[in-house]
Amino acid sequence: METYEKARCIALEASIDYTAGGVVSKQVTKNEAGNITLFAFDKGQGLSEHTANFDAFVQVLDGEVEIRIDGQPHHLKRGDCIIMPAGHPHSLQATERFKMLLTMIRG
Repeated sequence: METYEKARCIALEASIDYTAGGVVSKQVTKNEAGNITLFAFDKGQGLSEHTANFDAFVQVLDGEVEIRIDGQPHHLKRGDCIIMPAGHPHSLQATERFKMLLTMIRG
């Protein structure tokens, strides 16, 4: 997957569009230490419960989402962020269409 060009200003929120009834993702950067991915979810879309081997930092750029960690709901809106800890089950559901930046760091 192609990543964003380095040493260039990126307007993250404007660089990804919503798609009706779907989810769009763009890899910002990736290396052996981890990756950063931009997502746009239409209202009602989500990711089913799963775990990851490393912490995942979510920053909401637009809209609203419910993120569940260990079954506990967290309601986030534009400007909010949360760390989903490694090894803990988590899921997300777009309560309104939303965009997020996901940073995953191995370690």
